[in-house]
Amino acid sequence: MLSQQKSRRRSSDSASVPAARAELHPVSSDSAGVLNRMKSLQLLLLVRFLVVMVTAQQVDLPVTYSCTEGYKFNVAEQECKDINECETMPDACKGGMGCINLYGGYFCLPQSAQIIITDRDEEPATTQPPPLHLAPLLAVPAHHGNRQTPSNQARLISAQCPIGFIADRFNYCTDVDECLLFSGICQWQCVNQPGSFRCVCPEGYQLQGPRLCQDINECEAGSNCHDDQVCWNYFGGYRCYPRNPCHEPYVPSGESRCSCQSLSACRGLPPTIVYKYMSITSGRSVPADIFQIQATSVLPNMHNTFRIKAGNEGGQFFLRQSSNVSGMLVMTRPLAGPREHILDLEMVTQNSALSYQSTSVLRLTVIVGPYAF
Repeated sequence: MLSQQKSRRRSSDSASVPAARAELHPVSSDSAGVLNRMKSLQLLLLVRFLVVMVTAQQVDLPVTYSCTEGYKFNVAEQECKDINECETMPDACKGGMGCINLYGGYFCLPQSAQIIITDRDEEPATTQPPPLHLAPLLAVPAHHGNRQTPSNQARLISAQCPIGFIADRFNYCTDVDECLLFSGICQWQCVNQPGSFRCVCPEGYQLQGPRLCQDINECEAGSNCHDDQVCWNYFGGYRCYPRNPCHEPYVPSGESRCSCQSLSACRGLPPTIVYKYMSITSGRSVPADIFQIQATSVLPNMHNTFRIKAGNEGGQFFLRQSSNVSGMLVMTRPLAGPREHILDLEMVTQNSALSYQSTSVLRLTVIVGPYAF
């Protein structure tokens, strides 16, 4: 059959050759056989080339796969795998914060942070939303290009929890206890709530902003002091002191000033006592200058000295003389409250040439609040 086709092709090829060409190029019978074999070889090569072209058109084009952001296609497993940004991005978290990888992303926490997962059983308050115990997350199916395989639909879980919640190892949203996670988030006390937290202040303080506590001035807001008392506000509370602090043999001689008029009764006692009050916070850093005492009048050629006469048995204070007319009370040890310290600060005035000496006392009441704010 093949020989017949070749014969027909030879005859057709010979018939298509122009007569003029035969006249210009006479060939022998052997040359004609070689020429026919060459033409057959060319025809065979052309047929093979066409077969190869048809076969190439039937081959599938390369398939590309796309994954959601935060995932990368794994050729070996033929599925989208999570990218661990904490390993692939060295500077994912700035400022020394720790990197926590999530499915499809990551987040940053302080190095000292701890993620506390709680499952509360207590009844929720009526004024607050009920706590979320285990809220299932929405599953994100694995992407294989434009294909989805049912066996992989629940393999990738998206950690998309509401603010204040975090996915646990079972991919359920649980409440984050910010009070345990962030120490010092509130100035006094932190109360955890489902998905958030709130700061509260102790008695005598009110919340200023979301986290700070501000002292309430009960003397301005209204106190229970009597008419013969004066209200003194301190950090975290108030106290009522007598308007007339003088005790015999002293009599009032001005605002918060007591004088002794009897020379015989006042022998060995300071002629005058001035009453002052001040308040400080508990645990204040030391050393700290807290109060200045100063002479109200200066006489010529008089020399003044200052000292703590009474009330400093524990050695918490020191009186430093600043000049001839003033001294500074220094707190040398931290004081814890609530507590009241009463100090007698004495000023001795003398003139050796005139053999003159007099004393006066400032009775200072230092009220230490119960807190460090």
